[in-house]
Amino acid sequence: MGPANPWSPNWRPDPSGRRLAEIRTARRGAALAAVLLGGVGLLAALDAPESAGRPLSVPIAVALMAIPAFGLLGAGLGPTAVGSRIDALVAALALAVGAPVAAALSTAIAVLVVLAPTELTDQTGIAVGGVIRMGVIAAIRVAPVLAVAAAVWVVAIRRLERTRRVATE
Repeated sequence: MGPANPWSPNWRPDPSGRRLAEIRTARRGAALAAVLLGGVGLLAALDAPESAGRPLSVPIAVALMAIPAFGLLGAGLGPTAVGSRIDALVAALALAVGAPVAAALSTAIAVLVVLAPTELTDQTGIAVGGVIRMGVIAAIRVAPVLAVAAAVWVVAIRRLERTRRVATE
């Protein structure tokens, strides 16, 4: 436990305000990623071949299961995106590559949790595998939209933080 951890006995307030600024950046990154990537996830779920012939509530539920993963990804990458331009490029690439993985795993975990109270059978594994397969296929189909969303996310985070820094100075 280091001095940056508030539960540490050696914890001291940050007089520069940098820690608080990074926390705010992470929150903005989480919210913006959840909104932008949630929209792309909804588009991917609606466009997936597996959702054809099913009620509209199924792809919407699948897309909603991925939103927490998008928020966590945006929170983790938010402070990186406001660094140098190379850092921002790497953050955008990590967001574009990590979003489908995070969405598929978050949705698979949610399906497993929903099916866990019932008896775990081979059908549970088939359902989880189908969700992961659907996520991968859908991510490939919306890859250009995902790349644009990642670029918009980085530009928006950098612009928000730049205007925030100017306003506080």
